[in-house]
Amino acid sequence: MCGIVGIVGKTSVGQALYDGLTVLQHRGQDAAGIVTIHNNTFRLRKGNGLVKDVFHTRHMLRLQGNMGIGHIRYPTAGTSSSSEAQPFYANAPFGISLAHNGNLTNAIELKEWLFNVARRHVNTTSDSELLLNILGHELQLTENLKLTPDDIFTAISNVHQHIRGAYATVALIIGHGMVAFRDPNGIRPLVFGKRETATGIEYMIASESVALDANDFEFVRDVAPGEAIYFTEDGQIHSQQCAKNPTYNPCIFEYVYFARPDSAIDKISVYGSRVEMGKKLGDKIAKEWEDVEIDVVIPIPETSCDTALEIARHLGIPYRQGFVKNRYIGRTFIMPGQEQRKKSVRRKLNAITTEFAGKNVLLVDDSIVRGTTSGQIIEMARSAGAKNVYFASAAPEIRFPNVYGIDMPSANELIAHGRELDDICQLIGADKLIFQTLEDLVSAVGSVNPEIKQFETSVFDGQYITKDITQGYLERLDAMRNNENKEDSDKNADSIIDMHNEGAE
Repeated sequence: MCGIVGIVGKTSVGQALYDGLTVLQHRGQDAAGIVTIHNNTFRLRKGNGLVKDVFHTRHMLRLQGNMGIGHIRYPTAGTSSSSEAQPFYANAPFGISLAHNGNLTNAIELKEWLFNVARRHVNTTSDSELLLNILGHELQLTENLKLTPDDIFTAISNVHQHIRGAYATVALIIGHGMVAFRDPNGIRPLVFGKRETATGIEYMIASESVALDANDFEFVRDVAPGEAIYFTEDGQIHSQQCAKNPTYNPCIFEYVYFARPDSAIDKISVYGSRVEMGKKLGDKIAKEWEDVEIDVVIPIPETSCDTALEIARHLGIPYRQGFVKNRYIGRTFIMPGQEQRKKSVRRKLNAITTEFAGKNVLLVDDSIVRGTTSGQIIEMARSAGAKNVYFASAAPEIRFPNVYGIDMPSANELIAHGRELDDICQLIGADKLIFQTLEDLVSAVGSVNPEIKQFETSVFDGQYITKDITQGYLERLDAMRNNENKEDSDKNADSIIDMHNEGAE
């Protein structure tokens, strides 16, 4: 999962891009990058690490210009090397820089096509660089030296025909402006807003509405599935539907875990959807566990807090904050490498003993992915004196790999894959375990915006919306991204980064 921002302004946009990335930091902690246009030249800074660590004063001073894009990343395709950080750049045609959130499912074929047909070289393993070069190739086919909106929309229509998967994209074109577009299924989120200044109207594109809020941009609307919006350098807007038969299929895991609660995606309040999840799960607990004595409901901070509070209210049971979170530790789910995730849990959370001692505790989390974190937290609750530890997941069992930009591709890493409820409960060490049903999850999120008829739910049901995922594809992903290989690549990448930084600064 990644986060993207883009601004067409009337004054320097560097600080606003930085601020937008900072509030999207939850979407990726591996790398960050910003590129602006000044005097018809790209100004680029990117590197591995958090936004605050990648950009120093000297970098921000160089990022001049009234138009720019930014990206924060955690790796789903490619390695953690700094060479994979975005935005990417291509000098032809015109000069293009691009940032992308998602994952292309036909990347192997695209790379071959680019080399054999478009005669373009791709220098990294990132599918985002593939996307950049495909867009560049299509723009280069136009006969106009000065691109028209129709030229750009034709190019993006052709891009949609080439690529499959999930993609929310923002790109700069030297001498022209900024363009944003979204995949025809609307899997990954993309919003745009505007603000009025003394010098004119400015526009912003972002992965979540919270990035607009942080910069005082007014939310205008979500970018529609398959739609492209072109912002010219002088602030004109052109938009067009560029895909055949687009449909809304937003990733439901955005609402479960990834997005901030103060964001709205596709007219759905993330906070509101999590409250609804609590209502549904509270109903299920009341029906299926009516003989279970629960003394206190405790969330595993922070994503599950809203859901847990609603469960407690529904059941008439006290809600307590039983864990103190160290906010300076990253999100364990998106950390590269299982060993790193395991080590971070104890540093991330500490139990308040008085809330556990002698009590039957219901722990609530947003989901259970690998189960390692859940097991460690249950151990912490027992060590703090809990009599019985029950566990509730606001999401159903995650049984299948994700191929649209979430880093859980290996089925063998998923604790629920091929296992039933009792087996999972035993493995994480809980006294009882309950999951939200998929029907209830879809109902909870969809109730906030009835216009959305279908969600991307492949991690729960194995139904891939792009209809191009074969068992062979999943096996290749499993081989490429299993934890052992990833940890090896991270170690190699760390060595490369260390050598690079010695000379770079």
